[in-house]
Amino acid sequence: MSVEESLLHGAPVDPGRYREASRATWISAALNLALTVVQLIVGWLAHSQSLIAHGIHSFSDLLSDFLVLYANRKGSHPADREHPYGHARVETAATLILGASLALIGFGILWEATQRLQHVADLPPVELIALWVALVTAASKEILFRYLLRVAERLRSPMLSANAWHTRADAASALVVVAGIAGALMGWTFLDLLAAAIMGFMILRMGLKLGWESLQELIDTGLDKEKVEAIRSSLLGTPGVLGLHELRTRRMAHQALVDAHVLVDPRVSVSEGHRLGERARQRVLDAHPEVADVLVHIDAEEDQALMSNSAELPDRDVLMAQLHALLGEEAAGIERTVLHYLGNRVEADVFLPQAVCFDAARMARLEQRIASRVHETPHFRAVTLNCRIAPK
Repeated sequence: MSVEESLLHGAPVDPGRYREASRATWISAALNLALTVVQLIVGWLAHSQSLIAHGIHSFSDLLSDFLVLYANRKGSHPADREHPYGHARVETAATLILGASLALIGFGILWEATQRLQHVADLPPVELIALWVALVTAASKEILFRYLLRVAERLRSPMLSANAWHTRADAASALVVVAGIAGALMGWTFLDLLAAAIMGFMILRMGLKLGWESLQELIDTGLDKEKVEAIRSSLLGTPGVLGLHELRTRRMAHQALVDAHVLVDPRVSVSEGHRLGERARQRVLDAHPEVADVLVHIDAEEDQALMSNSAELPDRDVLMAQLHALLGEEAAGIERTVLHYLGNRVEADVFLPQAVCFDAARMARLEQRIASRVHETPHFRAVTLNCRIAPK
């Protein structure tokens, strides 16, 4: 199915990636649903505030799973008129929402636990069943984390990675809950609330971290220095590329976009310059799978000041009028002219028909006229005469 057909039918460009990410998320959702129900019911019956808090967190995991499912579906859609770069940043936005939700939930749990710590004597004792549920929760979350992280790394999906680390935060906090409940069962009732407070702080910290990383991507933060240098080497290693400047990168969910200005011989043709740019682009795509696309701009000058001077030169019609004035009557035989905008002057390659080239007297007059008068033209540095030899 083509991209256009995929767009028309609402199908993802990479159905394999979409299916694997969806399957992992549905497994996570099913487990979180089961743990949420068990923890809330047992936490309430066994009088464990930390288990109830953890149940609320598991419920937030469940909501997060459905958010990931939506973002994964939407982010897999191909580019369209409104989104010419695709929908990959839906994943980034979802990761930002996940981070924000974690931070809010963590703060809420932390606040509630500190309030209850002021009235420890009024709390009922914690029951043993709460400890068993906390142990099962910790083990289940750790297993789920390892599974989700493996899938996220294989698919290079920051969104799935965020969901995996979300699960790891839940697993770590479940161990704190285990310790708190165990302490409460031994007579230190305040430990159950302290565990809830610690868990809230851990969730808050993880949410802020994920939110900050997503925000950095949304404001087009570039790739790390090592990856940028590797991309630079790939571009400079392209045969025909003489230099490189203005190399810029930005993240796009699990991929990256690259812009670069490459320097080529200023006298190559437009088609050859385009070919060199395409070869440089393909080298980066082949060597760096995380790069989704490369925009290559071809430059004839390395010096930015010289390039800006070239922009101040007149257009072709003005230059051709000056060239015809320079060549006089002999200009009538010109077949084609190639202009090279170099610095603050122009060089012209003039192509003459075979009949003119074999006319020694006419060629001598042209060469003499150019040599004696080219310095008088306002914009030309040099004019080169070329003869086209037609095949037999």
